[in-house]
Order: sequence, then structure tokens, then C-alpha cells
Amino acid sequence: MLRVYRCDLHIHTCLSPCGDLDMYPRAIVRASLEKGLDCIAICDHNTAENVAFVERAARQTPLKIIPGMEITTVEEVHVLALFDNLNDLIPIQEMVYRHLPGENDEQRFGCQAIVNENDEVEGFLKQLLIGSTDLPLKDIVNAIHTAGGMALAAHIDRESFSVISQLGFISQDMQFDAVEISSRLSIEEARRLYPDLIGMPMIKTSDAHFIKEIGKGITEILVKSPTIEEFKMAFNKAKGRLVLSGYD
Repeated sequence: MLRVYRCDLHIHTCLSPCGDLDMYPRAIVRASLEKGLDCIAICDHNTAENVAFVERAARQTPLKIIPGMEITTVEEVHVLALFDNLNDLIPIQEMVYRHLPGENDEQRFGCQAIVNENDEVEGFLKQLLIGSTDLPLKDIVNAIHTAGGMALAAHIDRESFSVISQLGFISQDMQFDAVEISSRLSIEEARRLYPDLIGMPMIKTSDAHFIKEIGKGITEILVKSPTIEEFKMAFNKAKGRLVLSGYD
């Protein structure tokens, strides 16, 4: 049976250097449930090492966790990679690490804390997560699809690190599964601002870096279950699945 799932598909943890240290797994799960969310995606910058701990923190709750990552291309475009399970995402993380130069300077860029489901610090990542990989956009999208995930153009309405701000356009051959808009816009406003994207599904997320931001951007998706296969059908309006308010 189909039902509507309230989703926030772009949430950071304290592992992202720009994420608040209060964004640890149990706090994220608690805040998501308080906001009435059914499904969230954990998308830290260029890493997925806190995903497993958020999954564990949510294990005894109805909250569904989608493993994800916000990858920065060589063009400085942010791409969301969403997967059904962490095992499928790990090879993408390994690829990103191989192509992510530099080492983090905590004083300049912020702390990159790996925190477990019991609020205990497991360690700190040395990779420069705030940086860009040397991988082109096309290669990253292809790798995500090859691994069975979805590739979304992140926060297209932002003036930096979006495909539009960096490249000036979105074309069909970029092969995005959908585009994301930030919480500051409604879907209707985004459609007016980006008429060239007619027919392309849009989702709205919080891109939360602070606890209070979780749930500020919500997409309601009509599916059988919150899985990548079901979301792909919803994005393509197949078999009754729909991204509600996500189309023209």
C-alpha cells in the first residue's frame, strides 16, 4: 500500500566541518522524530563515516535513515549521493577519499568529529572535507549510478557550490535524478525562477547544519516504502508513486 512519507533528505552531522557539534547521532534522531519526520538522509561533506552511528541511534525508532554524502566535484559543484545501504556507499566514499587532496586545519575549517550512537567521540577525520575532489561532475554522477544510488543536484538556488552557480545551467545529459532546493524557497517559487527545469523533479530539504534547522525543508513522497527504488519511481511518476508538489 502506498503512503506519504515526510522526508528531509539532506542533513549534516558534527563530522561536517561546517556542522554544529550538537549534530551528533542521538540528537539528530530525536529532533527528526520531534519534527514528525519519517525519513532522513545523512549527507556529510565528502564522507559517510557517521552514517552507521545515526542508523544505530535510530534502530529502536520508526525513523528511516538513508545513507548519503554531499560530494564536491572539481568544478566545486555539490552533488547529493543517496543509497539504500551503507555497503553500497562505502566504495563511493573510498573513491572520494582517493581524490580529495589536503588535510583539515581544525582552527580554520572546524572540527570533524566521528561520534557514535552513545555520544562518544570515536575519532577525528584528517581529510580536508571542506575541500573539492579532483573528480569531474560527470564522473561522480556516473559512479553514483553505477553503484545503484541516486544523484541529486544540491541546493540549486544557492549562489555558491550549486551546479547553476558554478556552471550556469543544468542539462539532461548531466543525468541528475532530481534537483534540490533549499528551505528558503517553495517549490512554486523555484518553478518560476527556473522555468528551464520543467519536467525535472524537485525536492526541498533543510540542508541542516544545526539541530534547530532539521525539518525546515520537507518533501512529502508517496511510495510503498522509503527506499531508493521507490524514490526513483516517485521521481519518474511511475506506478502511482509521486513526489508531492515536486513536479509542475
